[in-house]
Formats: sequence, C-alpha cells, structure tokens
Amino acid sequence: MVTSVSSELLTRQQAAELLGVKSRTLAVWHCVHRYGIPLVKVGSRCMYRKTDLDRWLQSRTVGAVPAVSSPE
Repeated sequence: MVTSVSSELLTRQQAAELLGVKSRTLAVWHCVHRYGIPLVKVGSRCMYRKTDLDRWLQSRTVGAVPAVSSPE
C-alpha cells in the first residue's frame, strides 16, 4: 500500500515562479543554507512541496495578524 507523502510537488522553476525569484536563486539558497526551505530530492532533481512553500512564506510575513476563529 502506497501512502501519499506530499502535496503537490513543484519543480525548482515552478517554485521560483511562485516565490517571485529566479530558479538559480533557489539553487544558491539551497547550497549556502540561506533560508532552509524544505525540498524533496527525486533522483537528481530538487522538488518543492507547495504546502512547504506556503508555510515558509507565512513564516516570512511581517506584521501578520493570527487568524481568529469565529464563534459559532
């Protein structure tokens, strides 16, 4: 039985487009351990989970107000 380990996997190019940077920038960040964005190695390819990128973006958001659940 195979279980799903990831959400949508993105290529480095797709991840870069989502973040608004060049794919080479992501490669450099990974090599120098600049931001610690999680990635998944698939053979020689570096793939990024969309949920990890969303979480990373949320953690980098300045002045974010935590979501408040509405009373029911």
